[in-house]
Amino acid sequence: MARLVFHVDVNSAFLSWEATRRVKAGEPDLRLIPSAVGGDREKRTGVILAKSLPAKAYGIKTGEPVGMALKKCPHLVLVKPDFRLYEASSEDFMAICKKYAPVVEKFSIDECFLDMSDTERVYADPVALAYRIKDEIRDTLGFTVNIGIGENKLTAKMAGDFEKPDKVHTLYSCEIQSKLWPLPVEALYMVGTATAAKLKKMHLHTIGQVANMEEAILRQIMGDKMGLQLHRFANGIDDTPVATAPREVKGYSNSTTLESDVTDRNTALRILLALADSVASRLRADGGKAGMVAVTLRSAAFLDKSHQKKLASPTDITSEIFHVTEQIFDELWDRRTPLRLLGVALGQIAWEDDPQLSLFDEDDGREKARKLDRVVDDIRGKFGSGAIVRGSTCANTPEVGRKHKAQQELMRQKQKMHE
Repeated sequence: MARLVFHVDVNSAFLSWEATRRVKAGEPDLRLIPSAVGGDREKRTGVILAKSLPAKAYGIKTGEPVGMALKKCPHLVLVKPDFRLYEASSEDFMAICKKYAPVVEKFSIDECFLDMSDTERVYADPVALAYRIKDEIRDTLGFTVNIGIGENKLTAKMAGDFEKPDKVHTLYSCEIQSKLWPLPVEALYMVGTATAAKLKKMHLHTIGQVANMEEAILRQIMGDKMGLQLHRFANGIDDTPVATAPREVKGYSNSTTLESDVTDRNTALRILLALADSVASRLRADGGKAGMVAVTLRSAAFLDKSHQKKLASPTDITSEIFHVTEQIFDELWDRRTPLRLLGVALGQIAWEDDPQLSLFDEDDGREKARKLDRVVDDIRGKFGSGAIVRGSTCANTPEVGRKHKAQQELMRQKQKMHE
């Protein structure tokens, strides 16, 4: 019997969960007005984490700065993120999924895979079952989901993205040519902007054109690993199992209690860069990539605040991790409260041997950044952890001898990279 997989994805999760809470309290439904989650309206800092369909009509995009979004829609209703609410809502909808599926894999806070293989004696009609699950989540919890149905995780996830919100779609093997192949290449799961541009230079504009390209040519131009995966995904092939038990995933974190309270942004960012550099180095050493970054602040009054941000694709690059760290910090801190502790944590770890790990956004810039990070890691392994200090983190910390030799080694390695 063929496999049968459902992919359940909450529609505009953060905004939907906040809207549901407000509707239950008798307040207006955020989903029906221009609204978004993220940042601070008064300070015009931070980024948009989720937006309503009316906000999307104004051109507001997830990930864009709050200030830019407010220029597009001055009357945008902006609400701050509440990650405790998100975790509770995530547990609620997955509990319903577990009532129906023998195996449920949590893929992220707002999506999961259900392995429904060999359940035809219990559920004769998969589409009817998907509607049943979808409607129970909507009617019981107050928010909507999309459910994609396929014969593997890839096709189930692709099906769920066909049309939103509150929909059920199928993508069976017999439907690959009619439903998947006409889509643009950028719609293929895990194909990013850089890879899409490379494919279009090869005159491959649709998924079908990629699927029908000779695999050997794709591997020659895109690289063996990427070319093979592109060809498989474009043909709807994915052997990844729905995990019966998640791989033991350890997070990576580092924090520091400050000798004196920090009251200026530049000093805080220097410390956060050092912390981000430290956890990223440990992550690379274990062969992992982070899908989430979290920042913790403790005030002089011993009050803790923390936020986390899901990344568009997993990364192990220090500069990318710090960029997100900076965004979260600006959302968290009011620039007035003295800070006693700063911390950075990485979560949702994906491993190098995970077939779902994104292979498709490795443009030249990212590859150079990754190579430089590895050079720095190697030098620290040779000369000690303090041998190389990132950018502005070295302020007021002069050293000679061992550090000078390490800096010379870094310059030699950079020269080799350019050559």
